[in-house]
Amino acid sequence: MFHHITVLKEEATEGLNIKQDGIYVDCTLGGGGHSSVIASKLGPGGRLIALDQDDWALDNAREKLAAYGDRITLVKTNFRDLEQVLKELDIPQKDGVPQVDGILYDLGVSSPQFDEGERGFSYNHDAPLDMRMDQDAFLTAKEIVNEWPENEIAQILYRYGEEKFSRRIARVIVDKRSQSPIETTGELVELIKEGIPAAARRTGGHPAKRSFQALRIAVNDELGAFEEGLHQAVRCLAPGGRVSVITFHSLEDRICKQIFSSYLEKCTCPPDFPLCVCGGKGTLRLVNRKPMIPTESELAENSRARSAKLRVAEKL
Repeated sequence: MFHHITVLKEEATEGLNIKQDGIYVDCTLGGGGHSSVIASKLGPGGRLIALDQDDWALDNAREKLAAYGDRITLVKTNFRDLEQVLKELDIPQKDGVPQVDGILYDLGVSSPQFDEGERGFSYNHDAPLDMRMDQDAFLTAKEIVNEWPENEIAQILYRYGEEKFSRRIARVIVDKRSQSPIETTGELVELIKEGIPAAARRTGGHPAKRSFQALRIAVNDELGAFEEGLHQAVRCLAPGGRVSVITFHSLEDRICKQIFSSYLEKCTCPPDFPLCVCGGKGTLRLVNRKPMIPTESELAENSRARSAKLRVAEKL
């Protein structure tokens, strides 16, 4: 059963300013929560393209969104291929670039991927070390943990998990794998605990949380895919089109903030010039200066929403 509580569902879809005859892209189909809202606001002339790497999510969406089948196209792909997918679907183009009216990202891992232990995402279930969002992909957490050099493992844990004991954890992992391969999430959890001082393990939530996040990001190249995909999203927005992005940790949010900022107006004319003559016009404007966060009532229903932030920008 694919059960997922969609975070900031109304806020993210309202941010798209949906038109009945518009073309929209849900880059992270997941449980279909955002897609169902977008599809419900479209008329017969509207279209929604929904992307996901996970066969389970796509199979669930075919049932959940069946009532909107005439206006939805489901595509199994990574959102780093956004522009190519839109070209293959014959979306109207301008200067060779597909043009859509809105694009949505809801980053991270869906609840079913966490809750189904066999996927290897959760430190609360003992399962094979997998962590692939796309089950057809080659790289797994098992390969990283058992084959990558110690310094690279430490870098992953520090860069993607902001784990300050990354070097100690990497040393414990390498010592263990020299004796026998590390096969399961349960084994890895115990090794992470061993690499963190006892006093530090007693605060800040589950000791394996940061390391598991880091390995998941590395396995799926989540940050690289998001950076590539978001630049493509800006290119593929029609004038007046909007992009809504929900992030769940500081690394994602920083990338989103920096990319949006790079497309904002940057006038370099002296302050006393009556008109801009430098040509530093921007491509985007921010719909909200500060990111939106979940309400207390939403947090009461879904504790996993606590770190969520929503940023929305509009194409000029």
